Amino acid sequence: MTDDTSSGTTAENVTVNLFQPGDGPAVPRPAGAGSFSDVGLLRIDHVGIAVADLDEALRFYAETFGLHCVHQETNEEQGVREAMLAVGDGAGPRLQLLAPARPDSAIAKFLDRSGPGLQQLAYTVADVEAAAAALRARGLRLLYDTPKRGTAGSRINFVHPKDAGGVLVELVEPV
Repeated sequence: MTDDTSSGTTAENVTVNLFQPGDGPAVPRPAGAGSFSDVGLLRIDHVGIAVADLDEALRFYAETFGLHCVHQETNEEQGVREAMLAVGDGAGPRLQLLAPARPDSAIAKFLDRSGPGLQQLAYTVADVEAAAAALRARGLRLLYDTPKRGTAGSRINFVHPKDAGGVLVELVEPV
């Protein structure tokens, strides 16, 4: 067993960068040196789940877990039918169900490649363009040059999963 207290490194002066752009190993770095405060993450916004049939998935999550739908729409630009589900009083992060609205959409391709399941982790940001710029400055790739329209008119962009430990990270600036 390793004794972490003998290293002279404390949680106050080091953060660990778990995911590096590219294939390099994770390395400790001093807190404040490239800290993520300039990215403007405010909270977890939602977790996205890819589903083949939105109506069937809505019934499943309502009957099985008691979640309730608080928003539903079709985003023609992204080719997706989506619903936001809330847990309990709805004060916390949401669960987003994503179903393809057309066969050439990113969600349809995801389902073909991976099947239904966890598709993304989204964070609320204060300013999606500033967050994207801060992440690009760290060498991360974003999927869009400029933000796109997301759920309920929000502005969104995505960090490439190869630059985020295999996770598709969405940045959401609510309206």
